[in-house]
Amino acid sequence: LLLAVLLWAPWRALHGALLAELSGDQDFQLFLQRNLEFTRKIRGDVAALQRVVCDTFQLCNEDELLLVRQDLDIAQAPLEQCHKRTFQAETCFSQIRAGLRIYHGSLAAIRELLPGHAGLVETLQLDMANLSSNIQQQMENLGLATVTYPTERQDPLPTFSSHFHHQVGGFFILANFQRFLETAYRALRHLTSL
Repeated sequence: LLLAVLLWAPWRALHGALLAELSGDQDFQLFLQRNLEFTRKIRGDVAALQRVVCDTFQLCNEDELLLVRQDLDIAQAPLEQCHKRTFQAETCFSQIRAGLRIYHGSLAAIRELLPGHAGLVETLQLDMANLSSNIQQQMENLGLATVTYPTERQDPLPTFSSHFHHQVGGFFILANFQRFLETAYRALRHLTSL
């Protein structure tokens, strides 16, 4: 119940943050609907990879792995701009794009961990790149400031001291990415109601 309240509270604050310039734009609403579906598809693919990690390595419960997590350098991409009281589409979209870039690189560790599912990881990475591109295009269409990241990777891949740490790291990369996608999905859904 506490978790539900904590997850719901930031979205309640958003109801006061109207974006009048976007609310009636049919193209913007179409963009939101298409990318809500796209985000749902990406979430489903991440969930499929999470099931593989659970089935293959018996790593299914985050609470059981918290002590090991302390030894790993697995960060959660921030999305606080997507649920602040002073919500602005520009900053939220920029954070979503930055997070997609971070997770795109981190998924290389998943591809190494699950070579038999490299095709799904590559499809996921392509979908993430397309979602980021869609957001950038919409930002440009709305006249919002955009930041274009270089195509070459600048963030180093996560490194793990053992195969077990690689497995647990993969588990947390996917768990963090799933939380990130949930927040991004809620932000896009919120914009449809403005």
